[in-house]
Amino acid sequence: VQLVESGGGLVQAGGSLRLSCAASGSMFSLNAMGWYRQAPGKQRDVVALIPSGGSTEYADSVKGRFTISRDNAKNMVYLQMNSLKPEDTAVYYCAAVFHYSDNTRETYWGQGTQVTVSS
Repeated sequence: VQLVESGGGLVQAGGSLRLSCAASGSMFSLNAMGWYRQAPGKQRDVVALIPSGGSTEYADSVKGRFTISRDNAKNMVYLQMNSLKPEDTAVYYCAAVFHYSDNTRETYWGQGTQVTVSS
């Protein structure tokens, strides 16, 4: 499985960006896709998740501003980010979570895309 992100960049506070993630390889046993972010000196945290069979989930800090969506036919996942704040500055990673029949899990990560929000 390979994940390739695009769409990051520099934006002023209050602006918008749309991140895209293209997934390739076998999607059998895919449980969820999502976006995580990691700011300098901080741990990687979940931003939004979109399970294969459930409702979307968001970190409290982005609720009402970010929207995750998925195009299963194209194996794409998107993150629309509106009303961006300087504290949203981070490297954003696409993730694909697999649950297998033997109850094991595996998470694949993209290479990350930088999002910088200036004040």
